[in-house]
Amino acid sequence: MKIFNTLTRRKEELETIEPMKLRMYVCGPTVYDFIHIGNARPMIVFDSFRRYLTFLGYQVNYVSNFTDIDDKIINRANELGISSEELANRFIDECKKDMQGMNIMPASTHPLATKEIDGMIKLIEGLIEKGYAYVGKDGTVYYDTTKFKDYGKLSHKNIDELQSGFRDLKVTGEEDKRTSTDFVLWKPKKEGEPFWKSPWCDGRPGWHTECCVMAPKYCKGALDIHAGGEDLIFPHHENEIAQYEPLYGSPYARYWMHNAFLNINNQKMSKSLGNFYTVRDVLTKFDGKVLRLFMLSTQYRAMLNFSFELMESSKASLERIENCVNNIKFTLKNKNVNVAENSKLDNIDDFNDLVVDLKTNSEFSKNELEAFDKICEFIKIYFDKLDDDFNTADAETQIYEIVRVVNQNVNENSSIAFLNAALLIIDTLLDILGIDLNSKTVQIADIDEKMIEELIEKRSEAKKAKDFAKADEIRKQLLDMGIELEDTRQGVKWKKI
Repeated sequence: MKIFNTLTRRKEELETIEPMKLRMYVCGPTVYDFIHIGNARPMIVFDSFRRYLTFLGYQVNYVSNFTDIDDKIINRANELGISSEELANRFIDECKKDMQGMNIMPASTHPLATKEIDGMIKLIEGLIEKGYAYVGKDGTVYYDTTKFKDYGKLSHKNIDELQSGFRDLKVTGEEDKRTSTDFVLWKPKKEGEPFWKSPWCDGRPGWHTECCVMAPKYCKGALDIHAGGEDLIFPHHENEIAQYEPLYGSPYARYWMHNAFLNINNQKMSKSLGNFYTVRDVLTKFDGKVLRLFMLSTQYRAMLNFSFELMESSKASLERIENCVNNIKFTLKNKNVNVAENSKLDNIDDFNDLVVDLKTNSEFSKNELEAFDKICEFIKIYFDKLDDDFNTADAETQIYEIVRVVNQNVNENSSIAFLNAALLIIDTLLDILGIDLNSKTVQIADIDEKMIEELIEKRSEAKKAKDFAKADEIRKQLLDMGIELEDTRQGVKWKKI
């Protein structure tokens, strides 16, 4: 199998640190709101990649964090008048519901940043001791990017150009930075913010330090693969490398995988453009299987364009597959054959053995043997495409080709052996992509009533205080969530648009 390594900018043969064991870390979401469909792309892509590696026989330690402390979390919690911890926990739960709706397997570990503060302090102390970090007057700790000679190697940026580009971007509180590219490892608390004690000041870690501690801790050392969206290449992943490698004296990750952006109707997703969709929005309109099929219909490194028209197309494609499978099952039942609920194989060896055995199956008719030879050609292409930088788009095409051949050959005269083989093959190839035709649609409550009531109460308080700008801001926030308010004599009523 070859994968494109962002670090080297070329496809490379996958070779793990330990034979047939793979350590993979995927950056998870910051949990201050419902996850959006841009978050869904890496979740689905790398969940499918993990499934394929497992099918190939790898023992995969798959770690994906939740960022549960961040400026966005703090600001949103303050708006709602609740603690950052309560807000983060609420949206971790909501995120897990959406993940279930998309058939995302739980990670081997889902670490939380707030549970790993001691490790972050220890890492920062090590960087200060080795001369890679320094402390500002207010207790802020900065990383000195000039000390790491390989800074910029992942993003392929020159540090002199970076410093020139960042020169005008200093903000309040960064006056102590030695150079413009230096980044924060530890920041002092502000009034009303959660904080932890450290040798430098009461405060909290910088975002780039969080993953740099959680990834090696739960992957048990350096990583085979570090993955995420391409927006994380710089500065997040670049800054993780800058912290880990000087401290431990070894490469942080062998391979870096990044999925491309997702656009909405050929435009960047933005609330101001009115084209911002959460996963919850989509899952109330489409089955999670449709969303998976859509997300995998484009190779992960290519830009993906989302629209509800394209989702309808994916829905129609899924229905083609489902109709084929249902036709097979109907034909088997008419032959008084009990159809297994879960017809699939979970490893490549059993699958290859099955294909070899079926090539000489004496129960197949001449036409079925010819049809199966065609199916085998498409199976080979399917795996070749997945082995070529996980090209799920072309792999999906092979499933449609198999469905076409099966449809041409399934009738009342079909042999039981051919019907069972077709069912097993289609189910197995879909299962590798995380699409289980036998799964029931997960119904997800698409509104958080408690949060809506809290926002309405905040709006009422703002109106009483004659802070009409704040009240209007909250009304707009609710509208963005799809909630319309009506002020009546009996109080505020709301409904979902």
